Formats: sequence, C-alpha cells, structure tokens
Amino acid sequence: MTLDFRYRRLGYVALNVTDLDRSTGFYETLLGLQKAGEASHGEHLFRCSPRHHDIILHQAAEPGLRRIGWEMESAEHALRMRQHLTSLGIETHDVSAGEAARLGIHDAFRITEPNTGATFEYFHSFDEAEDAFAPTVAKIERLGHVVLGVQDYPQAEKFFMEKLNFRASDRIDGGVTFMRCFPNPLHHSLGLSNAGTNRLHHVNFMVTDVDDIGKALWRMKKNDVPIVFGPGRHPPSDSMFLYFLDPDGMTVEYSFGMEEFPEVAPREPRRLPPGLQSVDYWGAVPAPQMASVGAIEPLNADH
Repeated sequence: MTLDFRYRRLGYVALNVTDLDRSTGFYETLLGLQKAGEASHGEHLFRCSPRHHDIILHQAAEPGLRRIGWEMESAEHALRMRQHLTSLGIETHDVSAGEAARLGIHDAFRITEPNTGATFEYFHSFDEAEDAFAPTVAKIERLGHVVLGVQDYPQAEKFFMEKLNFRASDRIDGGVTFMRCFPNPLHHSLGLSNAGTNRLHHVNFMVTDVDDIGKALWRMKKNDVPIVFGPGRHPPSDSMFLYFLDPDGMTVEYSFGMEEFPEVAPREPRRLPPGLQSVDYWGAVPAPQMASVGAIEPLNADH
C-alpha cells in the first residue's frame, strides 16, 4: 500500500508536570530552552529553534506525555492524513481556531494513536517566532525525537510503518525500532521500545557542539540532577548522548550528531543484536530510574 501523505518533521512534544514553576526553571535554566509564552489553558511554551515552540509544559497531577505534534509537509498532506485516518476508523478531533492560534499551528486535529494510547496532533505549517532563538547553557539545534514504550511492540511497529508512513532506520532485535517520519531525513524522529507497557520513554534535544555533552554532565551534577545513562555513543544513529532526569523524574536526552537518510534509495535498516552492546559503544549501563516515569494521558478533546 502506497501512502500519499508526507511529513515535514516532529513538530513539538507536550509534557505533563506536577509543579509548573519548578519545571519551568529546569527546562529554561538547566536544559537551555527559551520561554515562548503561554497557550490557551495556562500551559508554558518553550522553544529551541526558530519555530513558535518546541515543548509545552502543562500542570497536571501525574507527570508524563500529553501529546505529540506532527507537522505535515503542506495543507494538502494534512488533509490527506485526516482522510486516511478516517478511512481506518480513527476518530479525528479538530483543534479550535483559538487554541490553534495560541499554538501557532494551522488546520490542526488530534487522534488517539491506537497502539500507544498517545494523543497525536497533525497540522501544517508552524508560525515562526518573532525573534531568533538565543542559546544559553547549550547550543541546542532542535527538538530531536521522542521514544515511546509500547505494550504490543510488533503490532505497533507494523501499524506505524504500514499505516502512518514511518520508515525503519535500524532495529535492536526485539527491543527498539528507530523510525523516521517520511521523508524527513533524520535517523529517527520516533522510537518504539518493547517495554511491555505504554509510556513515555524519553524526549531528545540535539546540540550542535560535542562540548555541550560534557558541559551538561557537570552542570547537571552540580545541580543534583540525576544522570541515568552516559555519556556514550549510540551504534544505531552514531550520536553521542547523555540522559538525565527532569524534576518529575522524566528522562531527557542531549545528543550530538545523527545519520541522515536520502529520500530515494536509502540504505536498508540494520538489525542489531539485543543487549547493551547495541545501545552504547562505550559500555555505559542505564540506571534503573531511566524511562521509569512517563504516564500517557488519554486524549482530552476539549484541550
């Protein structure tokens, strides 16, 4: 089956946090995001790019994933996505004009992704910010990817590839599938982890300077932020990494470098053996707290 809709990129990730002021301080001061105002329900917007926003923090009783926004290549491709999802029997929910305006997005609608239970939002075109992003503690280039733990890993992978037009870049056998939203060239904008349960695994930010990895290690240590994996270098994407925890215990990653794929005639996905040797060249071992916090909130059609 040939799918006729195309993505531009991972648009943004909305997170639930239990103390909005505390998390605002962390994401701005220690992570290095820039405040970008508030949206319709008091949530705080942040950015690390020229776009309107990249991350949203919502006050909630339980920390985790609120939704993932996907930017389509054009209005036509957003419409094609809506029609395709409807043909699959998936209900779509319009984002009101007022909320969309506050989010700087256009023709937006939301669904419940049936395998993960996560809320996915689709839209075309993102408003640009009024001023340039000014890096502070790290030279962040972009929101890189999000990884979700899934209960039914084979079914989830099949659905994303056959129904949502994701392409596998690499797999760690039986454990993780790294996927790009076609035709975006980045090695992965989404990862699916065979976790036995549906949950947020981690959110990634890509930096432009390898020194930002080392600087982050010591900045986090000096501020008593738990380091849960790394520094190291991933065999699948060849990126250097550092994972740490936000104030609610959700896992955040900095990474430097990533393979990019051509739209036409890309290499075949590799199947790496299970085990830590396929996760890190350098031999680091993840801490037990890694990816242990991150409930997926069901879709709320009102906001």
